[in-house]
Amino acid sequence: MKSATPYRGRLAPSPTGLLHLGHARTFWIASERAREAGGSLVLRSDDLDAARFRMDYAEAMLEDLRWLGLRWEEGPDKGGPFAPYEQSRRMPHYRRALEALHARGAIYPCSRSRRDVVEAAGAPHEGGADEEPLYPASFRPPADAPLPPLGTSVAVNWRLRVPDGQVVRFTDTRLGEQRAVAGVDFGDFPVWRKDDCPSYQLACTVDDALMGITEVVRGEDLVRSTFRQLLVYSALGLEAPLFHHCPLMKDDAGLRLAKRHDALSLRTLRERGERPEAVLASFAAAGS
Repeated sequence: MKSATPYRGRLAPSPTGLLHLGHARTFWIASERAREAGGSLVLRSDDLDAARFRMDYAEAMLEDLRWLGLRWEEGPDKGGPFAPYEQSRRMPHYRRALEALHARGAIYPCSRSRRDVVEAAGAPHEGGADEEPLYPASFRPPADAPLPPLGTSVAVNWRLRVPDGQVVRFTDTRLGEQRAVAGVDFGDFPVWRKDDCPSYQLACTVDDALMGITEVVRGEDLVRSTFRQLLVYSALGLEAPLFHHCPLMKDDAGLRLAKRHDALSLRTLRERGERPEAVLASFAAAGS
């Protein structure tokens, strides 16, 4: 893990809906950690979800974060030494990483559907609907099987072969020691999709490394993603940042906030006349 000096943090919203209070608190924590460290903050638009991405959401997220009082030194609206700051414009970086993984034999093509994987598991997995189910080792090609070429346009999923039995560890700056066993707690996972687009795990790893991010601040629902991304860092020979996983905000029913909670979006709060100072004060009172 790299030193937190000089500190470079990041905000990485996805323009697939209006930002809600949960997003806002996580971004505020990221901003505060950068400020306290005397470091800088990068804003990156994680806009690879073409099915849900909308330009009005991209504009709204910048406006709402500015309304909240957050500031960043680099981003889509400011430029910077690591531009572009929209993932949809950074495809050459991801493709080079995919080619490096292919050259090292770290990945393999997979024609299995998510339904195939879920049915093979035979029981619900703990992570819920958003979590990648454990990929059966029986679905893998042999380790010494020759890899087909990637081709200029990818039309099949490519998965990272995890080192079965390896304990993956990191020390979270909030949660402390975290560990998972590859092949048990999570299995082989996609790094490139058949729609010729990188997965979240690959894109975030590549961008955080290339942009020199020293600490990733995000919700604690992404702890398992961190284990996967640490394996991508390792497979690409990249140095991993520190990680700080924030507590999740929940609604009155005890469910974590999502973009369906329009009543708790920053845009709705603005329209109701809420003051950003009051929102930030509520975050400070709750702690990080």
